[in-house]
Amino acid sequence: MFPEYRDLITQLKTTDRHFLNLFDQHNELDQKIKNMESHIEPASPVEIETLKKEKLALKDELYGLLRKASAA
Repeated sequence: MFPEYRDLITQLKTTDRHFLNLFDQHNELDQKIKNMESHIEPASPVEIETLKKEKLALKDELYGLLRKASAA
């Protein structure tokens, strides 16, 4: 996710607790979705779609934080 911000992501994960929490939530949702799509965890298509929307919202928020931090 966001390879152009790799160094900044590493920095923010150690200095910004909010960023770290969002990043971890995004990764947890990503894994949960993968498990559901591969039928490791049971889920309906609606549940998967809902989680994908949550994940996208987190990604948008992370991107906003990265842009703000890179402009500073």
